[in-house]
Amino acid sequence: MTGRPADVLDGARVLVAGLGVTGRAVVAALAGRVASVVTVDARASDADVAGADDAPTAERLVAAADLVVASPGWPPSAPLLAAARAAGVPVWSEVELAWRLRVDRAPADGADGRGPAPWLAVTGTNGKTTTVEMLASILTAAGLRTAAVGNVGTPLVSVAVDPSYDVLAVELSSFQLHHTLTTSFEAAAVLNVAPDHLDWHGSLEAYAADKGRVYARAQVACVYNVADPRTEQLVRDADVVEGARAVGFTLGAPRPGQLGLVEDVLVDRAFHAPADDPARHGSAAELGTLDDLAHLAPAAGPGHGSEPGAESGSEGAAADARGQVPGHVVADALAAAALARAHGVPAVAVRDGLRAFRTGAHRIERVRVLDGVAYVDDSKATNPHAASASLAGFAPGTVVWVAGGLAKGATFDDLVAARADRLRAAVVIGADPEPMRGALARHAPEVPVAVVDPGDTGSVMRRAVAAARDLAHEGDTVLLAPAGASMDQFASYARRGEAFAAAVRDLPSHPGAER
Repeated sequence: MTGRPADVLDGARVLVAGLGVTGRAVVAALAGRVASVVTVDARASDADVAGADDAPTAERLVAAADLVVASPGWPPSAPLLAAARAAGVPVWSEVELAWRLRVDRAPADGADGRGPAPWLAVTGTNGKTTTVEMLASILTAAGLRTAAVGNVGTPLVSVAVDPSYDVLAVELSSFQLHHTLTTSFEAAAVLNVAPDHLDWHGSLEAYAADKGRVYARAQVACVYNVADPRTEQLVRDADVVEGARAVGFTLGAPRPGQLGLVEDVLVDRAFHAPADDPARHGSAAELGTLDDLAHLAPAAGPGHGSEPGAESGSEGAAADARGQVPGHVVADALAAAALARAHGVPAVAVRDGLRAFRTGAHRIERVRVLDGVAYVDDSKATNPHAASASLAGFAPGTVVWVAGGLAKGATFDDLVAARADRLRAAVVIGADPEPMRGALARHAPEVPVAVVDPGDTGSVMRRAVAAARDLAHEGDTVLLAPAGASMDQFASYARRGEAFAAAVRDLPSHPGAER
């Protein structure tokens, strides 16, 4: 199925796999555009078909379809998708459908012919949401009508048909990219690649390859992380539009063609001058300073801080001698700036957008300080890479770590070995606590560990918080940075964070102890 959207979808029989937020948005977008829509979902009572977990049912459904649109949660191994591949029926992601349905932008100042809104895309194991929201803030500061969409919450298919947007800031997961086939982003970034979702993809190589799809047919720039060689290799492997550039971001001094830091200044040496300017290699543009990001430093209680120069890698960086802004936050800002600059945004808008940006909930969010102990919610740290970055922001020996959950095929050994020095103690949650408990026993045997019995799911977080309080000393931080997904015991990482915050707020305080 190729050609213009009307040619592809006119008269098509579409099978929508999954009827969550994404699937419902797909059904709404297809209304009136196709011959028929059949929905499949074992959990949605209003789905046309309640599941397709057996081969005969899957084959019957696929035989009556011209196209399958799969929600991100459906792995390639699902019988329905396997049947579609075997029958030669195309499988699209919601992102692919949205790309095919794009409409032209509304005329500006009476001028027609603006074409569809460009997409600036962000993917990576960690930092996607922060980066795409920073990007949207920068674009807004430049006076552009934009939105942070995709994996961040709002389905792309809902906004791709809205002509009022000038440009879109798009967060993409590896799940979404797997069945995305023809997109051509104006600029795209892979922030980092670390083991995650290996149960879905089957291997780290397959996971990285799906991340790399974001660079395919890039028009202006492929943005990569200098500290992560995998991201640079994905750029090298990409088939891009002629003239598209590789642009690195680094926490060090940038080389020509990169963005980075010079002392406390965010510097652009990629988009600061025309490509044919002979002076471009000896000049740079100032985009802002670390002071413009100071409001994004963790709202730390007692004991927060880190050793100067603790780490210089992008996502795992700690706050260092330049200030208390975590290195991974600075890296996200540089990646967002690179994408915005690829779109032609002026340097002053980068500064103003970063100043205006505020993080969402459950990301290094201080809940309370009680009896000299800070309680911090970083429930969004859903894999080891993110948890490592979170732990790195605290001083050695000061963290009572609440951790555990679905590993998604990853292991916790490297994480515990790298961050054991940060721990005062650990409290292990999760339906299967053994992977985290075992990693702590192997790599941090001197650290006291409390394992929360998973039997009563409804009280898990209350019991975890009580155990953490018993283990914490004055000046410590109780940090929820689980390193695993939430779905074994909670509906989402947000619900997990909410349960933590509620349990913390319910703790009784001693008179005069709280602040």
